[in-house]
Amino acid sequence: MLGFTGHIVVCAAVEGSWVRERLPPGELSEAFTPPLLGALAQHTGRRVNAIDLLLLAPAAGRGSLPLSPTTEDHPRVRRARRYRTDLAAWSTEGGILVLGRGLAGRWEVAIEVAPAYRGRGLGRALAAAARGLVPDDRPLWAQVAPGNAASVRAFLAAGYAPVGMEALLVDHRRVTGSEPGD
Repeated sequence: MLGFTGHIVVCAAVEGSWVRERLPPGELSEAFTPPLLGALAQHTGRRVNAIDLLLLAPAAGRGSLPLSPTTEDHPRVRRARRYRTDLAAWSTEGGILVLGRGLAGRWEVAIEVAPAYRGRGLGRALAAAARGLVPDDRPLWAQVAPGNAASVRAFLAAGYAPVGMEALLVDHRRVTGSEPGD
């Protein structure tokens, strides 16, 4: 479920009439309430995974952050692998950056900064560097938990703009073995 200014997009195998019966006209905020998301999860046999702020940035230069391609079996990479395809990962001292294709084939970024490196601008530098790593100068999407204020600030400072929100409903079998909070 995606929410944009004045629009809700349901990317699921449901009839439009099913959605219209449960989402009154003009009540777009209702799309992200527990009753509607719960009904959609039950109807599709999925579970609500997260409700995130959706950010978007155009391609840009990579900046000067030293990044090395990595095949490290990092928890952030394992999590991204469950939801994205065409994954690539880079690391730098204190952080990791993962790019992959997500919903509708869009390029998405995930970053993680080690606790000892937080509060020094590394999250912002990783988010900015990701903009220079996307193939074909495509725009880059990021989903950030709204309560993760440090991450929201890092992506905003790196030139990403808030464009909406997203509720990801996942197949129960795809998240087996997920880490807490996934």
